[in-house]
Amino acid sequence: MPLPNARDLTDLQWAILDPLIPEPPRRKDGRGRPWKDRRAVLNGILWVLRTGAPWADVPERYPSYQTCHRRFQQWVRSGIMKGVLEALALDLKVRGVLDVEEAFIDASFAPAKKGAPKSEKQSVVREPKSWLSQTATVFPLPYASKALRLTK
Repeated sequence: MPLPNARDLTDLQWAILDPLIPEPPRRKDGRGRPWKDRRAVLNGILWVLRTGAPWADVPERYPSYQTCHRRFQQWVRSGIMKGVLEALALDLKVRGVLDVEEAFIDASFAPAKKGAPKSEKQSVVREPKSWLSQTATVFPLPYASKALRLTK
């Protein structure tokens, strides 16, 4: 087993989270591969959330990125991940290392034109075209117009 990373869950943190993450059920017919260790998978998920790296860049010390991503999706849908993150935040707050008085949100995904009033709409001439609209212009396909409507 690979050595744990200094930023992986401590034994104390895992003791708090272990009951929140149910053991995956085995198939009744006994077939299939055994499930990867829940703690190792969670450490892989937390590595991606902490670094912002793509899933495919999950280090080899964790289970495969496909496993981590699939389990992350399952845990988000079932509400398990919300409970895990809330428990981790509470642990940090109790230890005095989480200060929620000041917080920053990265808004780089929400571009705005400098100096423009909030309600001003960019002119059609200046509005940048997405790769989808450029592709649809060059290769008009029946489903392209539907995809364009969905992206606006």
